[in-house]
Amino acid sequence: MSTTLTYFVSDVHLGLQVADPAAREARFVDFLRGIDPAATEALYLMGDIWDFWYEYRDVVPKGYVRVLGALTDLMDAGVKVYFFQGNHDIWTYSYFQEQGMIPLTQPYVTTIGGKRFCLGHGDGLGPGDYGYKFIRWMFHNRFLQGAFSCLHPWMAYRLGEGWSRRSRLSKNVAYVFKGADEPLYKFCQDYQSHYPVNYFIFGHYHCRVDMPVGTARLLMLGDWITAPNWIVFDSDKKEIKACLE
Repeated sequence: MSTTLTYFVSDVHLGLQVADPAAREARFVDFLRGIDPAATEALYLMGDIWDFWYEYRDVVPKGYVRVLGALTDLMDAGVKVYFFQGNHDIWTYSYFQEQGMIPLTQPYVTTIGGKRFCLGHGDGLGPGDYGYKFIRWMFHNRFLQGAFSCLHPWMAYRLGEGWSRRSRLSKNVAYVFKGADEPLYKFCQDYQSHYPVNYFIFGHYHCRVDMPVGTARLLMLGDWITAPNWIVFDSDKKEIKACLE
C-alpha cells in the first residue's frame, strides 16, 4: 500500500479546563491511533495542540503520556510528524525534536502530491492587529523567554495556566471569521499574487472555513472543544477533505 495520506490538525488545547479535558485528550489519542501508518506519509500539528506548554532544559509539563506515546508510535512506523508553535504552545525548544518531530515556522510552503500548500498556525499573519503582534514578539523574544525560565516551574506553570484561563476560548466565546476582510485572508491574497499555491491551511481562529482565494483554497481548522476535526489530503486522488466527528 502506498503512503498517500497527509493529515492536518490544530487547536486541541490539551489541558484546557473547559468541557471535559480528559475526554478531549482521549478523543485525540483515538484519532492518532486511528491513523494508518501504511497509508500515511505525514501528520502536521498546526499549533495549540497544548493549551499551555513551557519546557525548561530539564523539565517539561507532566501528563500527556498517551498522546506522546501515540505520536511516537506513528513516527516509529515511518510517519513524519511536523509541528508549528501556536500562541499557546510557543515555548517548545528541543523536547519534541528529541522525540523525532520536525519543527516548522509559518508561513511554510511545501509540495505534497504535486500540489503546493502554504501552512501555519495563522496567528499574526496579515496586516494590522499590532497589539497582538507586539505580544507575540514578546512571547518569542529569547531574552524574555530566558527571564521567564528563571521562575520556578511551579510558579511559571500557574502563571501560564492563569493566562490561558483568561483567554477567549476559556470563556466559550465564538470567533466570527470576517471573510475577505480578515487579515489572514488578505495575507493569503497577497501571498497568492506573488507565490501561487493551491491550498492555504491554518488554525488559530477556532472556526471552520473553506473559501476560495483567487485560484487557491483557504481551509481553516476548528478546535476540538466541541468535536474532533481534522483535514486529510489524498495525494493519489488529489483530493482534500475536512473531517468532523
